[in-house]
Amino acid sequence: MRKKISIFLILLIFMVTGCTNKPSNESLKESEIDETKQEIVKDENKDNIENKIDYEKIKPNELGKIMVLMYHNIGEKEATWTRTPDNFKKDLNTLYEKGYRAIRLIDYTTGNINTQAGFTPVVITFDDGNENNFRVYEENGEVKIDPNCAIGILEEFKKNHPDFNTTATFFLNSNIFNQPEYVEYKLKFLIDNGYDIGNHTLNHTDLSKVDKNKIQNAIGKEIELIQKYIPNYDVNTLALPFGGKPKEENYVYSVKGIYNSINYENKAILLVGWDPYKSPYHKNFDSSKIHRVRASEVNVDGVGIYDWIKKFDEGKEVKFISDGDSNTIAIPKNYKDVINKNIVDKKIITY
Repeated sequence: MRKKISIFLILLIFMVTGCTNKPSNESLKESEIDETKQEIVKDENKDNIENKIDYEKIKPNELGKIMVLMYHNIGEKEATWTRTPDNFKKDLNTLYEKGYRAIRLIDYTTGNINTQAGFTPVVITFDDGNENNFRVYEENGEVKIDPNCAIGILEEFKKNHPDFNTTATFFLNSNIFNQPEYVEYKLKFLIDNGYDIGNHTLNHTDLSKVDKNKIQNAIGKEIELIQKYIPNYDVNTLALPFGGKPKEENYVYSVKGIYNSINYENKAILLVGWDPYKSPYHKNFDSSKIHRVRASEVNVDGVGIYDWIKKFDEGKEVKFISDGDSNTIAIPKNYKDVINKNIVDKKIITY
């Protein structure tokens, strides 16, 4: 008798649950139902999840401008091309508090921007590869990073502000951070910890004063040096030394060329800075002539980092505000005329 009752109960449970071990919607709370629906949508449309944000509240504008910050030195005395450790920390904290979040230069150039919705991307760059950018020392046989060099400050900031997505690009010459015995350690540390390495030519050559062959040699030799330590690394960004732009007929060789067996193609070429640059979705965006902002407060002539932050804050310049999804471009309706109409791999959302 007990055996018959048990069989009956099993059959009854099987019929009620509809031959599935998933809970019925009747047994879920309303919030749980919503979560279940979301999971189903995610499973069925993994590559087509539409970005869900309140556009009127967040007001994304992915055709606004982006600051590409230009640093050189971190040193004890503030100067035109030098920030003190305290002032560099101030810069990072100010950016964070005002809603900026770091992105890789290559992601800016290619329009692969996943900055959190409502926040503004910013690109951090360092020229010249000075020792104060990345200084190490040994203690009891262990290599340690100087906490007052650029990398030391960035790494500490990364620990305390993981949502800033701390990263930077370091443009190097022949004297790679000026500690020869640690070159390989430093370059590997950079690529293993989310930083990028760019080209500043082997001898800091003013490319406006040389012919096409010397342009290719200057760029190719630096790639050759970097790849001596990290052979498979693609050096594909260039910061022009002195901001010297090659003559128009030679400019193509700063973008693409060959040196010995090295074929290079720069996906971003940076000028000396004075203002934020266009969105990568703007019809006039040119990845071979990207403007930068001077990350300084000395002799900046109204075009330093804090000048532009103030202009953005006051609405005198329009900054890029992300919608949080690199697959979509969200813009106010009155910006439709300046978007690059050739972009076909992203959904354009206007509001």
